[in-house]
Amino acid sequence: MSEPNVDVTVSPGAASCSDLAGRYAVAVDARDERALAALFTADAEFVQPAALTRGAGDVVTVGGDAIAAAVLGATGHLRGTHHAVHQVVVDTDGDSATAVAYCLAHHLYAGRDGGIRDNAVAIRYLDRYRHVNGRWLIARRELAVDFTEDRPVTLPTG
Repeated sequence: MSEPNVDVTVSPGAASCSDLAGRYAVAVDARDERALAALFTADAEFVQPAALTRGAGDVVTVGGDAIAAAVLGATGHLRGTHHAVHQVVVDTDGDSATAVAYCLAHHLYAGRDGGIRDNAVAIRYLDRYRHVNGRWLIARRELAVDFTEDRPVTLPTG
């Protein structure tokens, strides 16, 4: 049996680009608007699919500050969030890169029965990055929803 012909060389800048997915998760979960905005280029696009916009179709938000405000505004009513980033595959080409990052985004809220529920969303971030002034930044992030699950959860006490 022959080996598949797949290039698994890690390109320069790939680790820095991959780190953006984790930093995004930390900033959202900490509700840190400044840190979140700093991850995006000034002209970045953030594309939310109809699955996340209550049927409004794809919604595009432009600019780091506007993206941070939109993301944190959409999650502000929640008890908390927990974004667990999984595999991230990055391909660089000079000062630009593309990536696919898998994430299970947990959204904790108070259920009608008074208990806590988790609306978990399996998301793929379809990203484009740009190297600007020595830093990799998100130039475009398109969210693709694979599935959702809503269930009761128990939070630690104390």
